[in-house]
Amino acid sequence: MTKRRTDRILLAHGGGGRLTDQLIRRHILPQLKNDALAELGDSAKLDLSSASVCFTTDSYVVKPLFFNGGDIGKLAVCGTINDLAVAGSRPVALTLSLIIEEGFEFALLAKILSGIGEAARQSDAQIVAGDTKTVESGAAEGIFINTAGVGVRLPGVDLGFEKITPGDRIIINGTIGDHGMAIISQREGMEFQSRLRSDCAALAGLTCRLLESTNGIRFMRDPTRGGLAAALNEIAAGTGLAVEISETDVPVDPTVRAAAEMLGFDPLTIANEGKFVAVVSPESAEQCLNICKSHPLGGNAAIIGTVVQASDVPTVELMTEIGGRRIVPMPYGRELPRIC
Repeated sequence: MTKRRTDRILLAHGGGGRLTDQLIRRHILPQLKNDALAELGDSAKLDLSSASVCFTTDSYVVKPLFFNGGDIGKLAVCGTINDLAVAGSRPVALTLSLIIEEGFEFALLAKILSGIGEAARQSDAQIVAGDTKTVESGAAEGIFINTAGVGVRLPGVDLGFEKITPGDRIIINGTIGDHGMAIISQREGMEFQSRLRSDCAALAGLTCRLLESTNGIRFMRDPTRGGLAAALNEIAAGTGLAVEISETDVPVDPTVRAAAEMLGFDPLTIANEGKFVAVVSPESAEQCLNICKSHPLGGNAAIIGTVVQASDVPTVELMTEIGGRRIVPMPYGRELPRIC
């Protein structure tokens, strides 16, 4: 008689019976426990301090599951928190849905759940509801995660494309391309003298400090898939204005630049998971930059460009290091699949 393994996920763990209950109570709740989640109801009960909230959802299928700087669990929490943060809200509560492949090791699940719990606690957000499903071996490459989040909009904050005007400055809070190049280098087994590390981080602490310290912020976005190029093109398309950025002002880690050149990627199009782009009034630009630089997630922040009147079609232009100009197009598609 074959002994049933107890160190891995079984299909029966998703069946809604005793094994499902054990999965939730023994493995998930201890890492994420809070009063709202402990009720294990069909929905969470939240007491919010505002009638104005932001809501978002996202799914995560990153490969590999563990990478230098994080894992799929940390990435899921940070990604959802960042979507709320750049919308001008303070994250309050998240949901967590796990789609787990049969045979997935409980030890790996524990590591992922630990990262989820730590990332949520650091952002003062709670995992208040969730779901687990199991699928046959080979159907999910280990684990897929879906998260949704609710945030309370900060008082007096009203961000949007319509707020942006010519002359506004563009700020990014650090080096670009770190996450995408860390993932692809690990996926391809490439090694560099300085090891590439994902910038995966939750930004709400920094964005809330910015928004509460100045009223000069017009718009924010996190440049994830499609990178900085996609975020800036969305600003141009959404406003009908043009964007000019300086190549020498855009911060890029030298190792990331070298890896991108070796693999034929443009750092402007590579995904980030701990960065935001802010469009700010010219009067508040230096103050916003100084606030960023005083925060652990903004030490390499820089003013990288300006919003200008479009002469024809709204475009993004890069002023090159040698004095030329080139159009930065919207990326055609995802150059790096399974990046988040």
